[in-house]
Amino acid sequence: MVAAPANNSGTTATKREGWSSRTAFALAAIGAAVGLGNLWRFPAEAGENGGGAFVLFYILCVLLIGLPVLLSETLIGRHGQASAPESVRRLAIESGASKHWDIFASIGVFAAFLILSFYCVVGGWVLYYVGVFINDLFHTGVMGGAFQGRPAEDIESLLPGLFGDGQLMVGLQLLFLGITVYFVARGVSKGIEWVATWMMPAFFVLLILITVYGFATGAASETVDYLFTFDFSKLTPQVMLAAVGQAFFSLSLGVAGMITYGAYAGRDVNLGKTSGIIASADTAVALIAGLCIFPIVFAAGLSASAGPGLIFQSLPVAFQNMPIGSLVGVAFFVMVAFAALTSSVSLLEVPTSWMMERFDISRVTSVLIVGMGAAVLGSLAAFSFNDMADFRPLALIPLFAEANFFDALDGVTSKLFMPIGALLTCIFVGWVADPKLIDRENGLDGALHKLWRFLVRYLCPAALIGIMVSGLSA
Repeated sequence: MVAAPANNSGTTATKREGWSSRTAFALAAIGAAVGLGNLWRFPAEAGENGGGAFVLFYILCVLLIGLPVLLSETLIGRHGQASAPESVRRLAIESGASKHWDIFASIGVFAAFLILSFYCVVGGWVLYYVGVFINDLFHTGVMGGAFQGRPAEDIESLLPGLFGDGQLMVGLQLLFLGITVYFVARGVSKGIEWVATWMMPAFFVLLILITVYGFATGAASETVDYLFTFDFSKLTPQVMLAAVGQAFFSLSLGVAGMITYGAYAGRDVNLGKTSGIIASADTAVALIAGLCIFPIVFAAGLSASAGPGLIFQSLPVAFQNMPIGSLVGVAFFVMVAFAALTSSVSLLEVPTSWMMERFDISRVTSVLIVGMGAAVLGSLAAFSFNDMADFRPLALIPLFAEANFFDALDGVTSKLFMPIGALLTCIFVGWVADPKLIDRENGLDGALHKLWRFLVRYLCPAALIGIMVSGLSA
């Protein structure tokens, strides 16, 4: 257990739950960062935008932008030992600044809730494909390819068919959300930590095994050329900005998740070192995902530029002509489900932690209230693919005029709330918070500390403004 400090209102905060070890904290934070975007967005963008040149620039962006913001969020949480807004408020008051700086953490809490709502819809797609491949495995056996005797068009139509069934979409979304609620309701050590310590190692094992399988049976050399051939002529300002955005979104910054998880970290955790491990693991997953997916896709002669369809349409077709395709399909989508669940758990914990503290209610009550709200919004997002396809909730706002409910939730959070929250985080940590308080938390010294402070003050805000301007003008 980690004891929270006394706050400035004269009351003493009660003891909070905490991670059982530094490893548990690292695994939980890695689970929060590693999600569905790592498995389809990064590989496609790398291949389309210069291969190795994009990869190299992306890694630089993680180091110079993503990692400094990640460390800034975790140190706020560890210092405040409270929900995200309260942690910011405590640090602001101790620094002699306005307590209203907690606004950026409140934005993050709200963004996490909105993202959870539509993220569980996508989690439902993953559960659907786990079921599809398990069913296929029973029919085709272990040794055969997936979907034997079915034309490629039939396999590709599974996703549109799912989209057309509103009741099934809502049911799967509620199932995925229900699993998420169950683990968060169990608490930090028995629920969130359990998910991280069991599912993240399993995720990495499956990722490595499927990558080895893809290299052994697929187009390995073509994949290496696709991802790592340096073509600097394609590294335009727009591509660079895409790499900055990918580095930022891949680490799940701006949604108060790392502030919330940092609040459960003990004083024995070196936040600078741990943040480096989290960023490195997240980047490694993105790189390995490309090496995992593209050999299979290229061997089947399919396009690599399919976005979400790469996983839900191209890969199921590719598994058809590969040895033990059904078994690998089951393993692949179970792996994706693990990544999705560890991320959804972190998203749910953010508003749950805030509500517990704000209204002095139990964890179970809090998680049920947040879960019911997410269920309502998630159901509307699921229906936006079918029964509510023509509904435009933000029709009066030109940027989102054509967005359905699902896309509106996605657009508002990714283009507005997340970059604004992260930008204000940098301003607060870099310019407002007392450096003496910050220095006790970040685990850095000497040149690294000076570099981090320079990046948080200058480079990171400029990059985040670029992300926001780019998103709003797209």
